[in-house]
Amino acid sequence: MSAGIAMLIPIVGVLAACAALGVPRATFYRHRKPAAIAAPRPSPPRTLSVDERAVVLATLDSDAFADKTPAQVYAGLLDDGIHLCSIRTMYRILHDNAQVRERREQRQHPTYVKPRLVATKPNQVWSWDITKLAAPSRGTYFSLYVIIDIFSRYVVAWAVARTESAKLAKALLAEACERENIVPGQLTIHADRGSPMIAKSTAALYLDLGIHQSHSRPHVSDDNPFSEAAFRTLLYRPMMPERFGSLEDARATSLALFDWYNERHYHSSIALVTPADLHHGRAPRIIAARQLVLDAAYQDHPERFVRGAPTHPTPPTTVWINPPATAFEVTAP
Repeated sequence: MSAGIAMLIPIVGVLAACAALGVPRATFYRHRKPAAIAAPRPSPPRTLSVDERAVVLATLDSDAFADKTPAQVYAGLLDDGIHLCSIRTMYRILHDNAQVRERREQRQHPTYVKPRLVATKPNQVWSWDITKLAAPSRGTYFSLYVIIDIFSRYVVAWAVARTESAKLAKALLAEACERENIVPGQLTIHADRGSPMIAKSTAALYLDLGIHQSHSRPHVSDDNPFSEAAFRTLLYRPMMPERFGSLEDARATSLALFDWYNERHYHSSIALVTPADLHHGRAPRIIAARQLVLDAAYQDHPERFVRGAPTHPTPPTTVWINPPATAFEVTAP
């Protein structure tokens, strides 16, 4: 633009050259001026020196003031007869040092590993949890403790109490281990992170009995699926009242409930045998007898079995909490 106008100016002048090229004269004159170099802004006399700013930052980050806002620091210093700078200047110094944030050392939450447990027979992995049963008064509850074997789905122990108690949990676990003849190194017990589950007394019991302990990740209900599934089955039985009249009433109902669950409930996840049958080794004989019935039915009316001779399902040989997603994960160390 400037070169074109410069060629025309000696011939027609500035006004005609700018008009011919459609350029405002102000723009032309502005481009002719050398670029102005901005002078550095002078530092006001009241500006803190580098050393003074360092003192302010060190004071803000000190143990005495690290958990306080600049306003709190300012007031506290005044009470001690000290004035370093204004509250706004404290904020400027923090901003310049990328500290307009929480200056205390923050608690680092631990990294929780996904629990991955496998059982190939009874009494290898137990899962336990506590749920609430409605008590006589509105807003009050009894605590139902349930310990379940994840392979057989057998409830190895249960209790109903007025409150959650680490002492009761320890006694219940110890009783179940004694009744099931658990030896050191045999069993892993999985639970969530409720206070009775992570109590020191519970951990000490595990150590004394040689039991491995496992815990769910916080706020991940899928890490304890067998206890959750058992509660869904148990709490929605017709015999469960909306509210129990007394602690004795809750215990009597629970006794009948767990007798049904262990001894007469044909569990769909374990080939329609009862948890007690699988836990105590009776399942193979029961399934073999059922297969004879199916074979006889097929011999009598093969046309009724469009998919061929029926085969009774068998219980799973491995039961997982959080199974590996791929075959590689199964074999990986």
